[in-house]
Amino acid sequence: MSSFAKGALLLALAAFFGECLEFLLNMILAKELGEHGMGMYMQLLPVIFFVVVISSLELPVSISKFVAEQKKEYHYSMLRHALRFVYKLTGLILIVVLVILPFLPIFSAYHPLVRYLLFLLVPIVSFSSIARGYFMGVQQMDKIAISNFLRKAVQLIVLYLLFQGLSFNESSALFIALAVLIGSEAVVFFYLFAQYLLQYRMMKQVTHHDMDGRDVHKALMSVSVPTTALRIFNAITNAIQPFLIKGALVVSGAGGVMATEQYGLLAGVAMSIGFFPAFLSHSIMVALLPNVSEAYAKQDGEQLRSLLQQSMWVTFLYGIPAVYLMYWFAEPLTHLFFQSPEASLYLKLLWPYFLFHFFIHPLQAYLIGLGLVKDAFYHSVWSHIVSFLMMYILGSMSQFQMTGVILGMNMGIILLFLLHYVTICREIGLSLFLLSSSRFT
Repeated sequence: MSSFAKGALLLALAAFFGECLEFLLNMILAKELGEHGMGMYMQLLPVIFFVVVISSLELPVSISKFVAEQKKEYHYSMLRHALRFVYKLTGLILIVVLVILPFLPIFSAYHPLVRYLLFLLVPIVSFSSIARGYFMGVQQMDKIAISNFLRKAVQLIVLYLLFQGLSFNESSALFIALAVLIGSEAVVFFYLFAQYLLQYRMMKQVTHHDMDGRDVHKALMSVSVPTTALRIFNAITNAIQPFLIKGALVVSGAGGVMATEQYGLLAGVAMSIGFFPAFLSHSIMVALLPNVSEAYAKQDGEQLRSLLQQSMWVTFLYGIPAVYLMYWFAEPLTHLFFQSPEASLYLKLLWPYFLFHFFIHPLQAYLIGLGLVKDAFYHSVWSHIVSFLMMYILGSMSQFQMTGVILGMNMGIILLFLLHYVTICREIGLSLFLLSSSRFT
């Protein structure tokens, strides 16, 4: 079995159990927070993800790509320079976050301590990014798999014990849910960094070659900066999307409270169920990146074609049955959260969004491995422009409302898939039907 297949399989198994825990976790949150509280929880998650993107500067991606392309003798020196860089980066981000967070109006509806949870998140994410990127690059996917599962397990166990043993009002319950989310990231950091330090000391004791710090920084930034720009753009659009949807629904005639509840059903129920199989696409993405980077560095066209064909066929084989089951069992699945006919309707309408989203992760990893991050960024910009325009136009119509929003989401994800797929096929010399042409000899 190839290293790509082994890594993807290991990550998929761990992610499957992690997603099972995530499913149970969302059920606990839904019952404890209620529809309005769940809507507020989901509204803040994009802001948290934005802080994660800024704090990591996509170092897991750049370090993974760098490690996969370089010989082992250079790993120690590269990691040493990367660690020094993260020290400076973390200090700068902490200063910016400490200055900006107290003045952001979005936190006014939440517990006053919530904003400082994000301050604690910065160093946790920054330093765990080095370890995560290294283990991805050397394809020690077992450690990545364990860390991903550990995060969900800690979050689920702690929240279950707290909510079963104690009673909280909505504000306190929401704060506890967010605090446990940050705490689970801290547990993952301690695990990954402890494993990383063991590897780092072993590398120090064997023969290694020094690298110039400026060359390392330049190599990392050549990937991190455009990839971070892409992630920042996606994080910003994700942060805007809840308010765009609510605004469109209010214009259509729905009240503010009803709009928040409908968004809670969309994001907290329908999308939680629909994204459940996405653990497979994410596993493929993590395993694919170092393999594509290595093959492209060697100009191994046959391996590049094989990796794309494998990843697309695997995604197709699990994606079609997944959306089929979600469509036909929408009502019993959504009733695990709320007895809401709207949630089951949303789940049914979103099947194209989920199916094409499963393809986006491996395609995006492929673009990064091929050095086409700018293309991925431009694709994302255009697809979001189209998606947001259609979401607002159709969602603000009284006859469509949330149905119109979902139609706009479907249009955007299909456009993004087509842009990614055509660009990759053209770059590595494949027809749109995954047949070889003459790009590589």
